[in-house]
Amino acid sequence: MTLRAVVFDFDGVIANSEPLHCRAFQEALARTGITISEAEYYARYLGYDDVGTFTVAASDRGRTWTKAQLADLMSHKAARLEELERDQSVLFPGAEAAIRRLAAAYPLAIASGALRREIVRILERENLSDFFAALVSAEDTPASKPAPDPYALAVKLLAQRLNSPLSPRECLAIEDSRWGIESARAAGLMTIGITNSYGADVLSAADTVVPHLDVLSTEFLGRLARSLEAGRASDTAF
Repeated sequence: MTLRAVVFDFDGVIANSEPLHCRAFQEALARTGITISEAEYYARYLGYDDVGTFTVAASDRGRTWTKAQLADLMSHKAARLEELERDQSVLFPGAEAAIRRLAAAYPLAIASGALRREIVRILERENLSDFFAALVSAEDTPASKPAPDPYALAVKLLAQRLNSPLSPRECLAIEDSRWGIESARAAGLMTIGITNSYGADVLSAADTVVPHLDVLSTEFLGRLARSLEAGRASDTAF
């Protein structure tokens, strides 16, 4: 099966924004008396969307939020994140070049647990919006990663843009976390883990692990797809 599309995670793959998300979560939660360390954020909460992070952080401490409290936390975190991003590029080195390089060969999509406005804000600032045929954000699926929903929807939207059936196993996901890799694999995609947030041992469920976006040439992706083809079971195209 030929590789036909590439789906990027956003935070931790394209945008080096996880430290900023962590700080914004810490500051929002501190207003309620909850403290989370950076190590705890990466070990426990990074894979969740905003609702999931706030909900699980409370549950871990025997607490729950009302709808109003959760909305206030979300609002504070979003506003603080925008402040932290202001007047700086948050792209990983090599991200823009990788996007431009792969977009010349494949339709690209994003499947992310970030809010749409956060993704669009960075893409527009960096003049990268036009390179993505589809965008799936936290608001678009009933379940977030590690559930397969974000990647399943990304494949469906890409098929619509291509006006052609598209199988998940014709698509490759690029992820920085075990939750994202689990999501993509559950949806049937090939997977590459990139060690921007975690070591290779944490990302071992991916089909391969790379240290940097510079590695991701069309030749590299083609070789990976061919090497995996014989062992992948058939599935249903969207």
